[in-house]
Amino acid sequence: MTQMVQFLANNSAPFTVNIYPYLSLYLSEDFPVDFAFFDGLAKPLVDGERTYTNVFDANFDTLVSALAAVGHGDLPIVIGEVGWPTDGDKHATNALAKRFYDGLLPRLAANTGTPLRPSQYMEVYLFGLLDEDVKSVAPGAFERHWGVLRFDGQPKFPMDLTGNGQNTMLVPAKGVQYLPRTWCVYNPNAEDKSKLVENVNYACTFADCTALGLGSTCYGMDANGNASYAFNMYFQVQNQKDEACDFQALAVPTQTDPSTAACSFPIQI
Repeated sequence: MTQMVQFLANNSAPFTVNIYPYLSLYLSEDFPVDFAFFDGLAKPLVDGERTYTNVFDANFDTLVSALAAVGHGDLPIVIGEVGWPTDGDKHATNALAKRFYDGLLPRLAANTGTPLRPSQYMEVYLFGLLDEDVKSVAPGAFERHWGVLRFDGQPKFPMDLTGNGQNTMLVPAKGVQYLPRTWCVYNPNAEDKSKLVENVNYACTFADCTALGLGSTCYGMDANGNASYAFNMYFQVQNQKDEACDFQALAVPTQTDPSTAACSFPIQI
């Protein structure tokens, strides 16, 4: 690492780091929730003459300190990724993502900096633009839900990239063409229900069912609701082919939207 940092310094190149306050929260039940945000509700962390009110600043300055320890405390730092997911975990919600960006973006616009590098411009890249429904979920189900836009390019929550605190929505993608308004749901009149679990597992192997997990937007539906969600996700990913809504006679197509107040059953683009 020291040699790599020396190489960057010799070539006037920045050190790029990803900082994810959400992951600090996700990986430890003991992590103070408010310390992941910027709204001053967390108990401050005092480090000598410096005070930290959020983990983003603390992570950044940890890197500054490490660089200084090898003689490169002035090396430029770029934030290659920072963001907050909106589903797949109890702390991955639209509301908390909005809270995070509402704190981060005004700080960037004002060149607030950090205790070790105060009043400085920071080059920061947000992760990410769109949800990714086939991304690996090995780190967690939230991995498919980092987008500030949904899979179809529609904004999830108000977000002011200027950092001026305006409660405005991002501009949605134009001219998006959707498949017909047809969903695939559990068939309550199915005669043989013995293979329901097997068929739900099959659907979720080839489609994204992360919204059904504990703490996620579709968590808490009954078994029929879970089956309907799984069947529909598979049906949509298969471009609504007739044979993709059968599941051994356990599923039927419908033109009635099965979405609930909390759980959206999408129509694929």
